Amino acid sequence: MADRRPTIKDVAARAGISKGMVSLALRGAPGPSAETAARVLRAAAELGYRADRAASALALRRTRLLGITMTVRNAFHAELVEELQAAAEEAGYEVVLSAVTRTRGERAAVETLLDSRCEALLLLGPELPAAELVELDRRTPVVVLGRRTSRTGRAGEDLDVVRTADGAGVRLAVDHLVGLGHRELLHVGGGDGDIAADRREGFRRAVAAHGLDGRARVVEGEFLESAGVRAARQLLAAGWSTTGVVAASDRIALGFLDVLAREGVDVPGRLSVVGYDDSPLAQLGHVQLTSVSQGPVDQARCAVRAAVERLDGGRVQRAEVVLEPRLVVRRTTAPPP
Repeated sequence: MADRRPTIKDVAARAGISKGMVSLALRGAPGPSAETAARVLRAAAELGYRADRAASALALRRTRLLGITMTVRNAFHAELVEELQAAAEEAGYEVVLSAVTRTRGERAAVETLLDSRCEALLLLGPELPAAELVELDRRTPVVVLGRRTSRTGRAGEDLDVVRTADGAGVRLAVDHLVGLGHRELLHVGGGDGDIAADRREGFRRAVAAHGLDGRARVVEGEFLESAGVRAARQLLAAGWSTTGVVAASDRIALGFLDVLAREGVDVPGRLSVVGYDDSPLAQLGHVQLTSVSQGPVDQARCAVRAAVERLDGGRVQRAEVVLEPRLVVRRTTAPPP
């Protein structure tokens, strides 16, 4: 047997019982006596037997795989994937990752997961149109993380959605800066998608609530460091009187901070900067970025629970879970000069 993998038939022969009884004993199912179960486990250990998950899943017509799309360069996605993996294991599932890169779009990433026979898809901040996500959900249960998929307030065009209240998160950032004494604020946006739109609208509502809408600026960008670089250069070149900056993501904020550091602009002495995501990069000792946390652990648990409820619990109605964000204050914010 040195040249092949031991099978359940080998375990049955070693234990001197039927394959069916071995299967029951290995699963801990009722039937075998305690003595028989012990004999089976001993035989399996002696042979080095490991269950063939793929064969078992095929026999049951189940794969117990949850497919996850993620953007490779998004540090928050990496953190979220780690929590999703842990939550899936607790629920008895494994995960399959499919990357979205500069040269590989979301549709290709999703098709890979479908080809891998994933039973449900967990999509991290997808940018696909809502109608396309709904059509995909008709093929395989879909859980959207981090993004609103409907502007009507319904549960995302009948999709399962797990997200934080982005508008409330930006409001926390604005309230923090205003509380420190800032009155000239700038928001660096993340583009045209739903996530960026919610954060941009949250900024506008928050500054209006403080009576500062006439003194606030919005610069459009994208969820990349380069957007922060462009915004910082624009601010410095124009000589704006801005003292507080709210970026739509940590990546944007890091690009912004890089320019300020190169130009010798004191942070937070001259400019205070707040990010969004509370990614691992924001927590680095030499960065210490004040940022809005999206609660990756809670998001992951809720997302996996939503998928399992549909796969194993028979839930047919869709659900939207909206979590409250939290502001984590670090070294990049202080009262204005």
